[in-house]
Amino acid sequence: MNGQALYDLAPAAHIALLGLALATGPLAWVWLRQRDMAPAARLRALTWLALFLTLDLVVFGAFTRLTDSGLGCPDWPGCYGNASPLGAQTQIDAAQASLPSGPVTQGKAWIEMIHRYLATAVGVLIVVLAAASWSEHRRVARAGASTGVSPWWATATLLWVCLQGAFGALTVTMKLNPAVVTAHLLGGIALLALLAAQAQGYGRERNVLPHSLRAGTLAVLALSIAQVALGGWVSTNYAVLACTDFPTCQGSWWPAMEFGQGFALRRELGQTSDGAWLPFAALTAIHYAHRLLAYAVLTVIALLCWRVAVAARRLPWLGRWVWALAGVALWQFASGLANVLLGWPIAAALAHTAGAAALVALLVSLLAHAGVARPVPSLRRGAELQPGAAH
Repeated sequence: MNGQALYDLAPAAHIALLGLALATGPLAWVWLRQRDMAPAARLRALTWLALFLTLDLVVFGAFTRLTDSGLGCPDWPGCYGNASPLGAQTQIDAAQASLPSGPVTQGKAWIEMIHRYLATAVGVLIVVLAAASWSEHRRVARAGASTGVSPWWATATLLWVCLQGAFGALTVTMKLNPAVVTAHLLGGIALLALLAAQAQGYGRERNVLPHSLRAGTLAVLALSIAQVALGGWVSTNYAVLACTDFPTCQGSWWPAMEFGQGFALRRELGQTSDGAWLPFAALTAIHYAHRLLAYAVLTVIALLCWRVAVAARRLPWLGRWVWALAGVALWQFASGLANVLLGWPIAAALAHTAGAAALVALLVSLLAHAGVARPVPSLRRGAELQPGAAH
């Protein structure tokens, strides 16, 4: 690892081709399933597919972190200047021989590179989505209609995924700096939110959410994002096992904690801002802050579910959202509790990450689904585009 350049763009073209090859399958699947549908239907299907694969990518990113594979290849975008670990076997074997339990092993290198390949494939899908959105926008604009979703959404998504790629590079070159890794996680969640909003925009059914429920949903969303950030901070600082009992922590309702050192953003992994080893009390503060906010988030979700259930008596379309929100909240509570009581098994940790991502996507979807009704074209091929016609 010594002397290895942090950035080596030589394999970038090969990795881009691998990403393109991986994206070809999903793109072909969308085209075959939607070939008899109008372009707007294909855009909707492509958006949902990108949303699903982005969720998978967020979970695989968590798997990369949980298996300590984030530095499996110590340079970016390739692995020791190669497009895959196959071309870097000599360097990887040497690093593994010198430090068998270190960050570079054959298994960790493959996990890290697979994550980069999947990220590249998602990037290709979003490039295609942006290009197709503008093409369809120009087509229906000539007929005086609307697709229902501005192509600027897809453009913003494309710009964001580029920024997310830059943060992915920084996680490697800055040696898993906790602030950068947490920002990378939040970037993935933001990408999910962008795609979730677009996916709902192509729906035929448009409903109006009462103002009080919209405000409540926005408040729950804000708290949920803060909790995701705290959860990322717990994970990147390996603070999950600072408390191994529940509901108390270390047998106390208020254990010894050092919040200042635990939440200092400008520091390296496992160190204080002064370069000393991070004390256990700082890890306890990180864990317990996440736990306390979890109580608040679960409480406001329960209140939101109750209010939505009441509103569903006169707005039946809200009924399915109650069950979805309640189900995700229970999933998060169960997976979070399993992490503490079972010693942070990978399955529970991945389930917790997936639940957090799903919660944010669900709340954004509810807000986007209940936006102001607007006309959308028929999703069947050959239908006439009627200006102002609502379906």
